[in-house]
Amino acid sequence: MNIASFLAYLEVERRMSAHTLDAYRRDLEALQQWCQTQGITDVAALDGEQIRAFIAAEHRRGLSPKSVQRRLSACRSFFVWMLKNGHLPHNPAAGIRAPKAARKLPQVLDVDEAVRLVEVPQDVPLGTRDRAMLELFYSSGLRLSELCALRWRDLDFAQGLVQVLGKGSRQRIVPVGSHACNALKQWQAESAAGADAPVFPGRNADQPITQRAVQLRMKQLAQRQGIYKRVHPHLLRHSFATHMLESSGDLRGVQELLGHADIAATQIYTHLDFQHLAQVYEGAHPRAHRKKADKT
Repeated sequence: MNIASFLAYLEVERRMSAHTLDAYRRDLEALQQWCQTQGITDVAALDGEQIRAFIAAEHRRGLSPKSVQRRLSACRSFFVWMLKNGHLPHNPAAGIRAPKAARKLPQVLDVDEAVRLVEVPQDVPLGTRDRAMLELFYSSGLRLSELCALRWRDLDFAQGLVQVLGKGSRQRIVPVGSHACNALKQWQAESAAGADAPVFPGRNADQPITQRAVQLRMKQLAQRQGIYKRVHPHLLRHSFATHMLESSGDLRGVQELLGHADIAATQIYTHLDFQHLAQVYEGAHPRAHRKKADKT
């Protein structure tokens, strides 16, 4: 049992994405390289002190706390897999902590900015497509990979629903708002595409648009619409989640809509919501801040 076998397990049985597999590969290769510098020939023979030394070395050479956390998480997963397959008596990475990373709250658009962004003119080249794409992003909180992979057969206009394939090949069904449905219908009529065609094709009409093309187009559209925040596809997903949570307060519901396997990934939006409430409080409560004394 080795790292290559573990990565094959993640790809075949866990059905992890290529992006996630690459991250695991890089992290475990870093562990292998560190072992070589220490004269350790068998990664499976590492003990807790050696794992701790590896993590400390990665931190000392300038790796960010977040990257060090990911390194340690990959090690833990590898050793858990080895343990389950009977190749280790215990997990040497258990109980080892990585340096804490400052948690950055994602930037979001306010409602007016989001509306201004998605309401792109449709009487310009690709305007109908761009409007449909942005409306769907904001309406349903899709990931970039999910939007690019969509086929027309995945959309149910009668019910106002879309079926997407998310992380870990998990399928979920998400509502599509009326504005997004209307924009998508107009785009479907203009593109005259069949049920198996990609909703947003690339240069080759049979192939979906690339993720990079969507990112660049969104940046251009934001500038054209007079929005000077750093606009990217995930910003609309963050905005969708924040606005949904502000309106409903239903954390579990937002978790389902986003397709998060762990509610901890959704809880960051409660911090955003609290920031919003704190701003409202600061501006509205008479005792929230000290007023300047009236001059006599």
